[in-house]
Amino acid sequence: MIDETLLSILVCPADRGPLLLVDEMLYNPRLRRAYRIEDDIPVLLIDEATEVSDDEHARLMARATPAAPQ
Repeated sequence: MIDETLLSILVCPADRGPLLLVDEMLYNPRLRRAYRIEDDIPVLLIDEATEVSDDEHARLMARATPAAPQ
C-alpha cells in the first residue's frame, strides 16, 4: 500500500486537487477520474486515467479514504 507521507503530497495532475484512496486506486471525485496504482506506485498520467460512471462514483465515494495534503 502507499505510504501515508506520499499520500499527503499527491495531487491530481489535471486539476492539482487532493485525491481519495479507494482500494487500489486514487480517485478525483471532482473530475470523476481514477488513477491506478501498480506495484505500490501511483500512475498519475492524465491519459492513463479512467473515467468513472455515476454508479461507480457513488460506490467509490462510499469506500473512499481522503489523501489530503498536510
